[in-house]
Amino acid sequence: MHPAIPRLLDLQTIDQHIAALRAELDAFPKRVRDADMQLTGARNAVTAAREAHTHSLTERKKFELDVRQWKERARKYREQSGAVKTNEAYKALQHEITNAEAEVAKAEDRQLEIMMAGEDSERRLKSAETALSQAERSIAAERKELHTQHAAKKKDLDAALAKREPAIAPIPEDLRVLYERIAKRHHGVALAEARDGQCRGCGMRVLPHILQQLLRDANDELFRCESCGLILYSLEPIPAPNPETGSSSAASSASSSS
Repeated sequence: MHPAIPRLLDLQTIDQHIAALRAELDAFPKRVRDADMQLTGARNAVTAAREAHTHSLTERKKFELDVRQWKERARKYREQSGAVKTNEAYKALQHEITNAEAEVAKAEDRQLEIMMAGEDSERRLKSAETALSQAERSIAAERKELHTQHAAKKKDLDAALAKREPAIAPIPEDLRVLYERIAKRHHGVALAEARDGQCRGCGMRVLPHILQQLLRDANDELFRCESCGLILYSLEPIPAPNPETGSSSAASSASSSS
């Protein structure tokens, strides 16, 4: 195994941890915006419910006024009917009274509908206000927790960045450049284990003689996957020869010779 492989593996672990922390930190602004949008939605619901309730009250007052006006007209027509001199005039006033009473009935029916709708809109308003109050408390707690989590992740990132400096320092410059170029191309991964005859980065076959070279104690050569280009390393033990098998083979050979 190339002597830089363990250091490169440590560096890759640190870099992947740094990348994960940065991804989490980058996600915090969206989480805050989502919380704010939830609160905005609750506030908009209260505004809409309040407007609906106000409209219901306005409609109720309108029909209350209509009822009073039509009742007043009916009363005046009744007063006038006692003073008319002709049958035709009396019939005309009776027609107006009947019409006014019909309008009173319609206005009262509509007024009742509006009152029922008003009670419903008032319940919706109270429900929306309760939901808003709960959302304000919940989101305030969530924002506080997000702030705490963000500070903790930032601290972890600073610690990981501090660990990277001593991890990368012993690695030769040419290997740093190679590592960073490969890692950039493969989303932070520069090394892959060669195991069971395959590159675990892409699954392609690794030639047996390369596997043997990867496990040699003294090996200053880096090997890369011919398919994906990742730097290969192996942790598999090389099978040692069986002495008994070797002795048996030698005995067989000697017996054949004689």
